[in-house]
Amino acid sequence: MSLSAQPPFACDVHTHTIFSRHAYSTIGECVAAARAAGLELLGSTDHYSCMTSPTLHVRDYQYFINFDIWPRVWDGVQVLRGVEADIVDLNGNLFGWDHMLYEGITGRAFEHPHTLKEHVWRNIDYAIASIHDKTFADHATLAQTTQMYVQALDDPKVLILGHVGRTGVPFDVDEVLIAAKEHGKLIEINEHSFAPHYGQVCQDTCRHIAERCAELGVMIATGTDAHIACDVGRFDAVRALLEEIHFPSELVATRSADAFLGVLANMH
Repeated sequence: MSLSAQPPFACDVHTHTIFSRHAYSTIGECVAAARAAGLELLGSTDHYSCMTSPTLHVRDYQYFINFDIWPRVWDGVQVLRGVEADIVDLNGNLFGWDHMLYEGITGRAFEHPHTLKEHVWRNIDYAIASIHDKTFADHATLAQTTQMYVQALDDPKVLILGHVGRTGVPFDVDEVLIAAKEHGKLIEINEHSFAPHYGQVCQDTCRHIAERCAELGVMIATGTDAHIACDVGRFDAVRALLEEIHFPSELVATRSADAFLGVLANMH
């Protein structure tokens, strides 16, 4: 069955708030926009990377650490607590993986020191693993970049590989997609990747990835990558692409809140 026979996407699982610094809306404004758009589920995934702070001090990441105060259902919308975490090296490591913390936000020493990534990971439902600064991969081989994505998928909190079609890092598409399928994880088809300034090459790459997901039976997540509330739930380009290639609706994890939560519960 093609996606054109289905209702609009019910989830937006890649969105940003003012915590990301170059975004412009609060979480409350994003929830209100999700409700107005008729969404069942909103995933808030602010940047967990050097983009949010010039330091690695725990106090600069309190936003994630205090996620527990968010209601799970907010004005009728299910709200998930996520991050968009930067892949920082060819080993697929994610931001903060090697930065040790010895004290909390009040200055009190931890009984058991741990990394910044471990500290943030305790409070999130899922992570999107993305690349924003690709310089570490500039001279890498295709085998290295492919393995980088495969190893990122090994992280138990990583549910989605984010906007892989627009990062400019070549990789073996089939090998990464098959790894995602084996892990029960998702490849993102990102609305913002179709913005005109990214160009035709980016759009063609995203289309190829979507087509191979359909052919290989790999599930996808659709995210707007909204950096302002008025973009939450707006999937014009993604919807047009998936309808054009007759993408199977059963492979769209964001078709309903139940479908997305089911993938989240069963990933391994």
